[in-house]
Amino acid sequence: MCNHSLILVDFIDLCGNDQFVKHVGITLGDQAGIGPEVVRAALESGNLPAGFDFKIIGETIDACPGKPSRASAQAALDALEESVQQLKSGEIDAVVTAPVGKEGLHELGFLFPGQTEFFAERLGCTNHAMCLTGKNLTVALVTIHVGVAEVPNLLDSDEIVRIGKLLAQFCHQRGITQPRIAVCGLNPHAGENGVFGREDIEIIAPAVDLLSQLGSGADYSGPHPPDTIFRPAADGEYDAVLCMYHDQGLIPLKLLDFDTGVNVTLGLPYPRTSPDHGTAYDIAGTGKADASSMTHAIQLACKMVSER
Repeated sequence: MCNHSLILVDFIDLCGNDQFVKHVGITLGDQAGIGPEVVRAALESGNLPAGFDFKIIGETIDACPGKPSRASAQAALDALEESVQQLKSGEIDAVVTAPVGKEGLHELGFLFPGQTEFFAERLGCTNHAMCLTGKNLTVALVTIHVGVAEVPNLLDSDEIVRIGKLLAQFCHQRGITQPRIAVCGLNPHAGENGVFGREDIEIIAPAVDLLSQLGSGADYSGPHPPDTIFRPAADGEYDAVLCMYHDQGLIPLKLLDFDTGVNVTLGLPYPRTSPDHGTAYDIAGTGKADASSMTHAIQLACKMVSER
């Protein structure tokens, strides 16, 4: 029976209250995935802060768990567009987005690699970056949803500096006065002085030097060998790691912080977070989905709203 999403109709009544000052919108993502169940579990967990009105954005549909459709993709897209409008109108102060199926969205003409780029464009933000943060690691990405073969040609010292500054600002927002930020190299052993590629010497090292000279309230170091930097970072020697490409940062973060990891878009005029997992169609509706990441995503959105 395809009634996976019908359990959501009372979310606003469960969690909303006009006496709360701050409003956090939550989308359900592709409702054929685990979005609806992890959102509900997070809202009913008792682990969210008081003083917030949690509002479901978009229409709930009769989606079949594990069977994404054009209708479930359209509902996800409509919710994203509605969340942008509610941010702009002031109806909500932040948004937490559940996972979407990119293939289904692209079939509808969705022209963005992911939700990060969607919100940046819709909110008119050119200075943005993708960051993931969990219990053990915080990473930001210089390049995001591009093929690995494209990464070397896309790296640019100015871009590394720009995102390094955004990462420092995020650390400051979280109460770290002088964050220690490690900058990853691109190549094995950070290039081994040019033996395994010159990007580390010619692009990344100058960016690290410039970041250090700017006095942006952070201590930058690198380029560090990518195969060794995440251990000391996880042990607390660094507050964040600036990574050159998607999997360089997300593999260690999801290995160590899969249940606590949160995706946050840096630089937007409004807080936007999401869990660090996908739609998980294969377990949708089975009761196996873990709501921890969604819970942490909502908690972080609330914290960011409170500190604005």
